[in-house]
Amino acid sequence: MASRIGLLRLDYTFSVIVPMLIAMYLNRLNPFQHIDIIVGFVFLAITGNTWNDVMDMKDPNEKETLKRVEGYHPREIFTIGIVSFLLGISLLLRTCIQNSLNAIFLIIIIVVMILYNKWLKHVPFVNHIVLGVSHMLLPYFMIKIDAGLPLLVEKELILMSAFFIFALTGEIVHETIDEDLTKRFSLRQCQIFIIVFSLISLILGAWAFLILKEFYFLPFIFMPLGTIYTFRRPTKSTQGVKDIGILIGNFILVYFFCLICLQMVGVI
Repeated sequence: MASRIGLLRLDYTFSVIVPMLIAMYLNRLNPFQHIDIIVGFVFLAITGNTWNDVMDMKDPNEKETLKRVEGYHPREIFTIGIVSFLLGISLLLRTCIQNSLNAIFLIIIIVVMILYNKWLKHVPFVNHIVLGVSHMLLPYFMIKIDAGLPLLVEKELILMSAFFIFALTGEIVHETIDEDLTKRFSLRQCQIFIIVFSLISLILGAWAFLILKEFYFLPFIFMPLGTIYTFRRPTKSTQGVKDIGILIGNFILVYFFCLICLQMVGVI
């Protein structure tokens, strides 16, 4: 039987947590005042992961999913998603009641999550944009609205654009390795997509660094170079490349958590 904790894919939740931490760091917010939003989105991420697995269990080619859910029935995986969904929504009710715009954003996220799992997952680029908006931009905005701040200022716009493109590149890499994208495009075309998006992310990241003048953002300028190096040739990549991407995402989560802690104690 598969690992119980592995069913939740908690290592994937960085994609929704990191944008919220960035919002808190840039605006010097106390994370404990928004902890219900953070944990609420972790529960919703678990819901998305488990319901996505329920859909993928029907496909005999989804070997990674079938190995992860081995020994479980779809209804059991779906139940995990229902429970985490109810817990997540309960935690997010407070900010939705206090801020109607956050309620609208949450509804959009839920609808998008259902559309993605049911219909949009295999639509190239549309699925990437949908995930970027629901996992990154809207949670970021919800933190700012909860803190009573304007959605975006100029310095944040460039930075979030860089992170959005970088996240989009990560999704393209993910689907290239899983061979979902190569069913529609050649390896050469996938390589071009990845390199172009990586270069855009690099340029936007450098621009944001110059505007923000925050040396803590310096490492993010060079991260796209790793992606470009990995896909410098149009060859099939191993599962290890995807695993490294997930590890780096979690490193970034810890990195921003550390920076926020330093802010809270007045060191920076």
